[in-house]
Amino acid sequence: MPLVTSKEMFKKAYEEQYAVGAFNVNNMEIIQGIVDAAKEEQAPLILQVSAGARKYAKHVYLVKLVEAALEDSNLPICLHLDHGEDFEICKSCVDGGFTSVMIDGSKLPFEENVKLTKQVVDYAHERGVVVEAELGRLAGIEDAISVAERDATFTDPDQAVEFVERTNVDSLAIAIGTSHGAFKFKGEPMLDFERLEKITNLLPGYPLVLHGASTVLPEFVELCNTYGGNVAGAKGVPEEMLLRAGKLGVCKINIDTDLRLAMTASIRKHLHEHPEDFDPRKYLGPAREAIKNMVKHKIKNVLNCSGKI
Repeated sequence: MPLVTSKEMFKKAYEEQYAVGAFNVNNMEIIQGIVDAAKEEQAPLILQVSAGARKYAKHVYLVKLVEAALEDSNLPICLHLDHGEDFEICKSCVDGGFTSVMIDGSKLPFEENVKLTKQVVDYAHERGVVVEAELGRLAGIEDAISVAERDATFTDPDQAVEFVERTNVDSLAIAIGTSHGAFKFKGEPMLDFERLEKITNLLPGYPLVLHGASTVLPEFVELCNTYGGNVAGAKGVPEEMLLRAGKLGVCKINIDTDLRLAMTASIRKHLHEHPEDFDPRKYLGPAREAIKNMVKHKIKNVLNCSGKI
């Protein structure tokens, strides 16, 4: 099966009120763990690559790994660029085999964001590639993206309608209270569902996206801290909030931090218990399995997309 775009995925997700998981990938074991989980659960899948991941693993290696995953799983997989910061990186990914790209102009003034997004949309659509954009800014840190909490702004519903109409962008990442990284909330987690419902009502049938939506599973935080980590007090988005969002027009939920925590916790535990091991397969194998189990949990309990192929 060839790579697909997210267009049909999102149409089905919107109609049946669930979300598709968009998982960030950096290497072979992460891709294998995610894909094995989706295969067992028969779930649609978006594998997304950040600029940092492209720099670390190289574009060609990641594309070939995803092509291997397609052959191995026969799943519908969309390959997506996460947080493209300019036209050039989006163009490179469109030309280099990606079926979806995100142009993140959220740090720009509204008119500049519209102009940049429209430029990417025009180029991508001519080549059969879909585009995600962002309006509003999330707090936190992820990869090279860092936004101070005081600078984070929620998405204005009326502005979202204007933005979609003027750019013809295929999906829109909105800010309603999620945050990049593991330390998402100082107090009780709170998402602005009233704002989400208003945006959904103003853009009926239109796919929305949540970034910064890892739940930061406590078992991985505990393991990381037990074996030398320093993520005590990390808080994520409660699963029930993400399930609710999936029923209100959110068709894509991004997950990265939970992948990092699952892999790191497993590796730290293994090396603590087996300090004599120096074969990477001995600790990367269990890490791959930890990612697989975590992703299966997400598919069933957070995204609600098990069996949705």
